[in-house]
Amino acid sequence: MRVAVLMGGTSAEREVSLRSGQAVSSALRDLGHEVVEVDVGPDIALRMTELRETIDAAFLALHGRMGEDGTIQGLLEILAIPYTGSGVMASALAMNKHLSKQVFRARDIPVAEDEAVGAARVAERGLGKVAEEVSARLGFPCMVKPNCEGSTVGARRARNIAELEEAIEEALRYDDLLLVERFIEGREVTVGLVGGEPVVLPVLEVVASKGVYDYECKYTQGMTEYIVPAPIPDELAERLRRLSLEAHSALCCEGLSRVDFMLDEEGRPYCLEVNTIPGMTSLSLIPKAAAAAGLSFHRVVEMVLETARLKINREGGCREVG
Repeated sequence: MRVAVLMGGTSAEREVSLRSGQAVSSALRDLGHEVVEVDVGPDIALRMTELRETIDAAFLALHGRMGEDGTIQGLLEILAIPYTGSGVMASALAMNKHLSKQVFRARDIPVAEDEAVGAARVAERGLGKVAEEVSARLGFPCMVKPNCEGSTVGARRARNIAELEEAIEEALRYDDLLLVERFIEGREVTVGLVGGEPVVLPVLEVVASKGVYDYECKYTQGMTEYIVPAPIPDELAERLRRLSLEAHSALCCEGLSRVDFMLDEEGRPYCLEVNTIPGMTSLSLIPKAAAAAGLSFHRVVEMVLETARLKINREGGCREVG
């Protein structure tokens, strides 16, 4: 196949995306595919229009806004270019933490208590007043996250009013809507799903040297320990895998996802989010969990590529093509 690997983009996760794209491109070449590397920029619509007749599929290695949020997926559907992973709706839902948590609650998937805070509310009522209102409901510590960012970009833990005000200001640099969540003290674990009929990978535990798995810990060698399979009871591991499949299905995800959880001190799981295009770098979690399941990185890439079989038909729907 001739595959366009879309990477880079303009989000805060650009550098991570470039690394993911380069790793995927290398694996695809090893597997015998012809690869066209595409660094996504403002001219992406023109670039893909030029490529549409000469490529068989697009492999998406984009992270964050304008890549993982349904925008690129919509462009590729308009151009009738088969692409890997989730479609427009699933991508947009998963990227939107506030909306995805509403879906999870409707499906009885446990999530942390939270409050959404918009830029307009802060402007109208004042930063200090909003911080007081939120902390009165959720208490401290709490986590503040931009609504539509990944890789913990713009996310901070707040232990008091002053830190909460700073965290709100920081999150609003990235998004006009943010979530403040009750902080779950405990262990962070994640579950990957790969393939059209998804293979649910072993539970992986993340032990960050700083106590919080932030951007620096995620992408700096040696700052995080990864334990797979996670040292948890079999019953809990099976429940996490079931919840992951439920979250993946609830958002209508396809092909690839990673579902992140916190386990509180009593071992109760809380779903944090679903990542529809998780990292594929040497430090990323999907390759590590896949290796524990006996799947090489090359096999994972091939399984994801196999999901790029949906093609837009002339009536505007989707059909599977051979």
